[in-house]
Amino acid sequence: MHPVRLESLQHRTRRHFLADVGQFSLGAIALEALRRNADAAAPSLPVPVDQPLRPRNPPGEGKAKRVIYLHMSGGPPNLDIFDYKPELVKHSGESCPDSFLKGRKFAFTTGVPKLMGTPRTFRQYGRGGLWMSDAVPNFHGIADDVTIVKAMHTDQFNHAPAELLLFTGHARQGRPSLGSWTTYGLGTENQDLPGFVVLISSGVQPSGGQGCWGSGFIPSVFQGVQCRSQGEPVLFAANPPGMTPQLRRRTLDALRELNQRQHALLGHPETATRIAQYELAFRMQTSVPEVMDIGRESAATLEAYGAKPGAASFANNCLLARRLVEQGVRFVQLFDWGWDVHGTGPREDIRDGLTKKMSETDKPVAALLRDLKQRGLLDDTLVVWGGEFGRTPFREGRTAAGSVLGRDHYPDCYSLMLAGAGVKAGFQYGATDELGFAGIEGKVHVHDLQATILHLLGFDHERLTYRFQGRDYRLTDVHGRVVRDILA
Repeated sequence: MHPVRLESLQHRTRRHFLADVGQFSLGAIALEALRRNADAAAPSLPVPVDQPLRPRNPPGEGKAKRVIYLHMSGGPPNLDIFDYKPELVKHSGESCPDSFLKGRKFAFTTGVPKLMGTPRTFRQYGRGGLWMSDAVPNFHGIADDVTIVKAMHTDQFNHAPAELLLFTGHARQGRPSLGSWTTYGLGTENQDLPGFVVLISSGVQPSGGQGCWGSGFIPSVFQGVQCRSQGEPVLFAANPPGMTPQLRRRTLDALRELNQRQHALLGHPETATRIAQYELAFRMQTSVPEVMDIGRESAATLEAYGAKPGAASFANNCLLARRLVEQGVRFVQLFDWGWDVHGTGPREDIRDGLTKKMSETDKPVAALLRDLKQRGLLDDTLVVWGGEFGRTPFREGRTAAGSVLGRDHYPDCYSLMLAGAGVKAGFQYGATDELGFAGIEGKVHVHDLQATILHLLGFDHERLTYRFQGRDYRLTDVHGRVVRDILA
């Protein structure tokens, strides 16, 4: 058999067979029934094939039009930042009560660990009297603009599954991320920029990998686009040597025609995605370098953030986040590694190590909120700050005998900070017990957080779905409730 003919037959599927055996065959009838069932199960906000990122209105009255999610990858020590525990300080150095250890698993701690009260100094700030430590001096000045959720909890105690659960609703790879669900439901306000942008600082990818901003089984046009604050903003978007803009345009026109023919024949959503992504990449060659150039900002703005043009830093990324949402990007996700404070070295110490880490991050976060507020963007921009889990109220087992103070992973309670569209200002919600082992009031699961974010964007988390392999999937799986007590 001719090699080309053989290869063609090897790539034929049951779909081709059923399409070829006749309009009135049993296969054709079955396919038509499946098509009608799929149409009936389509989402309430159908995505246009020709412009999948076209802006769309949500079914509800969402206060937020866009989201900036600041993820501190590794798990910030909540007991040394927001959750003040005088009783834990009082009993510091004592053996942990057995009742708090029974039936629990920890990432690196075995036996009976020693309780560890915070070495930080706490005070109350703002009209709401929010507790904050001396580790976050720049957060003190934004206390009247934020809500602190003190009894967050998750199901996972290791980084990768905890991050995937937080951002995709599932502890394993393969599900659409929060940013992808957002752009799937709302599209974006600027067709010359990605709807969902990811920025990474501290030189390390999050443990959950690219799945934290992946699109899973929904069309890949909705996945996050990773940009860089140093060097070429988007890898492989620029024309290679010898490729002129005119030649690129002619090439894309030819590819578009071929892809449109394939889409008309097979109707596969990824074909439409391919068309949209080629066109977006062409437009991004001009739009992305302009919006990523923070050198256009005033000296006062650069100083406020602590940003330096041409550098790669969390401060630069915070300023870029403001520039991106200002230009209509729907979802901006910042990842910053370095919060895994086990105490294995000076950088992981909850004294000097945490002070240094916060000196690089709390100033740009505070500047971002003030900047958004001054520009009138905070009213419809939701800002989230936090990690994937918290830290233990006792010393990490491997480092307990050393001079560096560190804490182990802890999923049962941690703190999260929110600000902006639809969220109460100067408010703290929930409480943990006197030693910081469990939430006792206002407990919020990560699925509840997801449901609340979607609610603020104008969606019912139970109805924003995508049909895949015969069932409707949603971000919150079969869980989640809107935390209405934190809503303004």
